[in-house]
Amino acid sequence: MKFQILKEPMAILDVEMSSGEKITAESGAMVYMKGEFEIKTRTREGGLFKKIKVTALGGESFFVNDYVAHGDCSLGLTGPPLGDIIHLDVRPNSGFIVQSGSYVASTQGVMLDTQWQGFTKGLFGSEFFMLKATGQGDMFLNAYGGIIQKDLAAGEKLTIDNYHLVALSDQATYKVNKVGGMKTTLLGGEGLATEVTGPGPVYFQTKNIREFIDLLGIGQRSETTSNSGVSFGGFRIG
Repeated sequence: MKFQILKEPMAILDVEMSSGEKITAESGAMVYMKGEFEIKTRTREGGLFKKIKVTALGGESFFVNDYVAHGDCSLGLTGPPLGDIIHLDVRPNSGFIVQSGSYVASTQGVMLDTQWQGFTKGLFGSEFFMLKATGQGDMFLNAYGGIIQKDLAAGEKLTIDNYHLVALSDQATYKVNKVGGMKTTLLGGEGLATEVTGPGPVYFQTKNIREFIDLLGIGQRSETTSNSGVSFGGFRIG
């Protein structure tokens, strides 16, 4: 299997596959297909309760599609956010914690899970959750804006606004803090931020999805029609 990421920042993932190879993609991620594919729509792996949690809290769809190539084929995939797509190499004992709603696709052997301490405590802020990717294989994420990687040495720290955090190594440690005092929170446009301590890579997006939603006025319009808020790119606002 070969892949390339095209047309950033309006990114699309182009995958070339040989007969018998399979890739799993988020529901609705397919842009184009060339060649003969067998498409199997299924619910996510794991028990029913786990699937519901990934869907309701993680911002991911209840169903995924398995694309199995019959012969030489190519497949185009993308996600909802207007921004970069990145490739993460998931290995045993070296997984990732990823932003909800950013998942595009993965090869066999990669598992998305909510059974970990950081998710159950909801440490990453009240409006969105993170998922943990483990196993072995390739995983592709799509986020709003450009995606920047910072590699942290052991003990090195980096503080990232929660609405910019895309992914971090599960070998790193983290804690969520308020940025400044009450005045800074109310007047300075800051809120919760995650302090990540290395080792491992950290990925963040250059744009703030909440500010984009506010700019479009989606949140204000939704208040007139519903009290349940608005879901956008895996985030739930309101």
